Amino acid sequence: MRYITFALAKGRLAIKTLEVLEKVGITCEEIKDKKSRKLIFVNEELKLKFFLAKASDVPTYVEYGAADIGVVGKDTILEEGRRIYEVLDIGFGACKMCVAGPADAKKYLNNGSLIRVATKYPNIAKDYFYNNKHQTVEIIKLNGSIELAPIVGLSEVIVDIVETGATLRENGLEILEEICDLSARVVVNEVSMKIEHDRISKIIKDLGEILK
Repeated sequence: MRYITFALAKGRLAIKTLEVLEKVGITCEEIKDKKSRKLIFVNEELKLKFFLAKASDVPTYVEYGAADIGVVGKDTILEEGRRIYEVLDIGFGACKMCVAGPADAKKYLNNGSLIRVATKYPNIAKDYFYNNKHQTVEIIKLNGSIELAPIVGLSEVIVDIVETGATLRENGLEILEEICDLSARVVVNEVSMKIEHDRISKIIKDLGEILK
């Protein structure tokens, strides 16, 4: 029997995912050892392997078959645009991808103006403005506090993840348009889904029932 390999996004999401996996009998004790320097964690009995990766790398590991199953946020799936099956919404970290900015920036979104959009998610922003709104924009990729961009005049609006909207409000910004709902998803390699169909389908089914 071959191993089924899980790629988990490092941090809070990995911890919550492991808690849910335990409820369906999928455990890995050695991954809980905070002092461990290991990169791959194994459950020999269940023939499962686990590794932790940067969130943005999880879809890549799954597409190329280095992992059979991954758990990562929908924002990362959309931004990376990899060829993978998205099979289950596990609901963690529910939030929204939004266009935000000062209230008076709303007019730029309705009249087809050529505007600048600051974001950590250039592919999502491009797809939304070009394919959904049919509006030509200049995308500015940033890595730090996106909210700063319209305040200092770098961009008219931003595209970013919004949970409560508190940071926006504190900085005189608001949600202008909602792009999509986000949460953590289970993704599967296309080939693995065929060759390990029964085992992977059982994992997905068991997780689905627990999450209900």
